[in-house]
Amino acid sequence: MASAKTHLFLFDIDGTLITSGGAGVHALKLAVKDFFGVEDDLAGVEIAGRTDKWITSCLFRKFGQAETPERVTAFLDIYLGYLHQQLPHCEGQVLPGIVELLEELKARETVSLALLTGNLGKGAELKLTHYGVWHYFEFGAYADDSPNRNDLGPVAQQRAFDKYRVKFAPENTFILGDTPHDIACGEVIGAKTVAIATGNYTAEQLAAYNPTYLFNDLSDVPGVLAKLGIA
Repeated sequence: MASAKTHLFLFDIDGTLITSGGAGVHALKLAVKDFFGVEDDLAGVEIAGRTDKWITSCLFRKFGQAETPERVTAFLDIYLGYLHQQLPHCEGQVLPGIVELLEELKARETVSLALLTGNLGKGAELKLTHYGVWHYFEFGAYADDSPNRNDLGPVAQQRAFDKYRVKFAPENTFILGDTPHDIACGEVIGAKTVAIATGNYTAEQLAAYNPTYLFNDLSDVPGVLAKLGIA
């Protein structure tokens, strides 16, 4: 029986679905202290919109350390341990309109909900489980798949096809995120890009990257759905 799915929604996490109250950055700093033996404020390392593996490569270069797959895995394991520890102690939140939007989309049999995020898969699960929204997502493309965020769109497309045997049309594929990197990775696969100014970038800054849609936040769920053309 053919799948009824026709629309694919790919969500970023940090600054789009949730804020973690700085749990991720705190965990990174603690991991840096443990692994590299230095206290560091992460200055010069771009974090917003980047993948955990990309950030890790930057840290190895910053501290002049040899980067091998084994050492990267060891560092990221330390980071994930600290992330699990930090999440309950940081005051984050699910962002405005997110739960209502996810409920509305999940109720539509034509819609598939998935993640496209710079987080590792385990980090995504830790964060979204903590904030009670992990169960909405059927699959994802993560930093485990590539350090380059622009590689993750094709990964998500392939996983969507593997799951549903449906090739989602670009005009029915939406990538939602809060940084220019989300917009860029959507453009790679010809998807519609939905920029939301709930992270580190203002609406004016995001507008310069020409997303298909731009919202200050997603609190007006009926309005968002209408603008996106989702009946």
